Amino acid sequence: MVDCVVKDWQGQEAGTASLDLKVASEANAAHIVHRALTRQLANVRQGTASTKTRAEVRGGGRKPWRQKGTGRARAGSNRSPLWRGGGVIFGPKPRDYTIKMNRKERRLALRTALQSRFEDLVVVQDFAEKLPRPKTKEVVKALAGWGIAPRAKVLLIVAERNDNVYLSARNIDNLRMISASNLNIFDLLAADHIVATASALTKIQEVYGD
Repeated sequence: MVDCVVKDWQGQEAGTASLDLKVASEANAAHIVHRALTRQLANVRQGTASTKTRAEVRGGGRKPWRQKGTGRARAGSNRSPLWRGGGVIFGPKPRDYTIKMNRKERRLALRTALQSRFEDLVVVQDFAEKLPRPKTKEVVKALAGWGIAPRAKVLLIVAERNDNVYLSARNIDNLRMISASNLNIFDLLAADHIVATASALTKIQEVYGD
């Protein structure tokens, strides 16, 4: 179990929160998190890159010149890989990059990754009511009050999407907002700081606290 200080909209301490997640053993933690990250990055690849071999490229049916007597190198086709406009040797072809991983392993890796980032986690009170209308400047000010550097990469975790919060946060280049039920390995590891609302922490405990 990990205890966290909860901060209010102005950055002052307003209470505590705790999170109790089952994580992988220290010996296996790095391996299972790496597998989950590799899977996520591989599964978003489209696999549509394609090149033509010399058999598929158009033209090249006639021998460019006779075999002997010209002083030039032998050539049987102007679509050889050695020629401009020719086929490609061992080029990419459409393929499926999907990697499978058991659901229990994926959730274990996610919990382990989140637990490993607790030093960079900032828990705040729910602040949707602080934004009666979209205002990016207010979110930037709040982030500074929570002790986050201006250019740091921030992952904002909320329990449920609020339109005013979303519209206020989407213009901040280095901030990404996701809901607690849609956590993923890449976002957890790529962020410099993770900001989670108190209700999001409760949601994480409900969804992932097996």
